[in-house]
Amino acid sequence: MTTFLSTREVAEFLKVNEKMIYTLVSEKNMPASKVTGKWLFPKHLVEQWIEINTINYPEKGVHQTLDDGVLVIAGSNDILLEKAISLYNTDITGRITVFGNLGSMGGLKALRQNLCHIASSHLLQDDQDEYNFYFAGQELDKMPVVVNFCKREQGILVPKGNPRNIAGIKDLLSPSVKIINRPVGTGTRLLFDKELKKAGVTGEKINGYHTEVTRHMDVGLEILSGRVDAGLAIRPVASLLNLDFIPVRWERYDLIIKKDHFFSEDIQRFLSILHDSEFKKAAEGYGGYDIQKSGKMVFQKETPQRETDKI
Repeated sequence: MTTFLSTREVAEFLKVNEKMIYTLVSEKNMPASKVTGKWLFPKHLVEQWIEINTINYPEKGVHQTLDDGVLVIAGSNDILLEKAISLYNTDITGRITVFGNLGSMGGLKALRQNLCHIASSHLLQDDQDEYNFYFAGQELDKMPVVVNFCKREQGILVPKGNPRNIAGIKDLLSPSVKIINRPVGTGTRLLFDKELKKAGVTGEKINGYHTEVTRHMDVGLEILSGRVDAGLAIRPVASLLNLDFIPVRWERYDLIIKKDHFFSEDIQRFLSILHDSEFKKAAEGYGGYDIQKSGKMVFQKETPQRETDKI
């Protein structure tokens, strides 16, 4: 049976001030639930969170399993990535790829812990142009290889016909509009918060800002069900669920790979899927994808980037 700690109990467990707990939840992704109206902390997840954030954590995990035929991808979820994994598992005999939906930052943390071979990420940097390099540099001991998976279009999903007449971010402030959000640590949440800041909007004033789901498709399903009026997600979800889509921006979605794993047979086999005709056909069918640079390495710009936004 799962043991839950109160805010006071978890503060005593971590030997910190009780007020610090709220900062750890919002800024350091400490596992917590508010389903009862009060913060509760699953003790075993708090212990795992401490391990994940341990400096000089012992080298262990999946890095040996590349020879076992199991390729682990973790991080940001994507419909086209799911298709690529399906193609790999169908086409490559005796091999399997599995995916862990951890969000972009979760994927980078898993890569640091050697819990996965590839991290999928779309973390937008402060310059509003570059992606992932700053965050990978902060999280990993050495700069990894960055391979573009695709570019994809993010936007506000609304019901067919757009009954609330939502035209942009500021319209989400309307008291009659309820949104669904994505968790802190995901690239979509980071993008949404940056767009709110750019529009001069405070998230706390938006109805539903603290209600979260873990996948793009879940955002679409919440809107389709009528439980909410809007949410940020990728265009393919709107196409698949027959929802309306208000564009926000195209973004780069990358695969982050440690250099010492890059030339392994399984990783190269997976990257070869990105040049497969079935992969290209799927991207075209979904819409909202640009795969011109899929499978190509991406290199960091010379000017270093300092991040000020917390995720």
